[in-house]
Amino acid sequence: MALALDRIRVGSAPDSWGVWFPDDPQQVPWERFLDEVTEAGYSWIELGPYGYLPTDPARLTDEVTKRNLKVSAGTIFCGLHRGPSEWDSTWEQVSRVAALTQAMDARHLVVIPSFWRDDKTAEILEAPELTVEQWRNLTTGMERLGREVKDKYGLDIVVHPHADTHIDTEEHVERFLDSTDSDHVNLCLDTGHYAYCGGDSVKLIETYGERIGYLHLKQVDPEILADVVKNEMPFGPAVARGVMCEPPAGVPELGPVLTAAQKLGVDLFAIVEQDMYPCEPDKPLPIAVRTRKFLRSCGA
Repeated sequence: MALALDRIRVGSAPDSWGVWFPDDPQQVPWERFLDEVTEAGYSWIELGPYGYLPTDPARLTDEVTKRNLKVSAGTIFCGLHRGPSEWDSTWEQVSRVAALTQAMDARHLVVIPSFWRDDKTAEILEAPELTVEQWRNLTTGMERLGREVKDKYGLDIVVHPHADTHIDTEEHVERFLDSTDSDHVNLCLDTGHYAYCGGDSVKLIETYGERIGYLHLKQVDPEILADVVKNEMPFGPAVARGVMCEPPAGVPELGPVLTAAQKLGVDLFAIVEQDMYPCEPDKPLPIAVRTRKFLRSCGA
């Protein structure tokens, strides 16, 4: 008998509608995203890129409430590995996003490390490996961010391992977790990004369960991924190739991931994020409907 996934709260995000930027002519209008995510059967959403959805709390509250939606998290990018000089610009961004996230009664801020390789142009921006000093800057900076976001906004930060960032592979993720305090920093495990970078999500959940604060549900196409790795393709072009695919066609299997997460015995969000930028405007909704049906078949 399958384990009842009663601790898992499933949602979706603008990313699953091909939204990567606050404003882009290739993206669906935000009203259409809200209408369609509701139609697909989801009740939880993330804010996506700050400025894509309305940033006035009263207006956004009205828009989500009338569609019976609730917000689970906001998202920021940051380059704290560069040291204390990054703090002020990071906090300026964080304060805007965290204030809106708090106003929407959400409890999480997803933090994505900055890219070392441009996700559109493939330009190498920084070395892919951090120095010892940069690792120290990253871990101490994230702990400070966790403390201050909690103190000022009541939110928990969850750091999101991501392709083409410095927190990506199993080795890097474990080093990051081993170097940070769980009182201040936990993980948003994105199953697709972790598989993209060679990691095993079930193993990570079973090994570092107390550090898993949030989930993004995503799969990769193994054949396309093999070609991406072989040709050292940057993340943006890889997404355009379809490396992030519709469940259950890819890896990892999401049923075992959700079962492992349920066994942790804590309430967790599991937000569907199928990277599809850019995509035709009519493409996301049918996929979202099928994905929601698939997750129900898993017990979520």
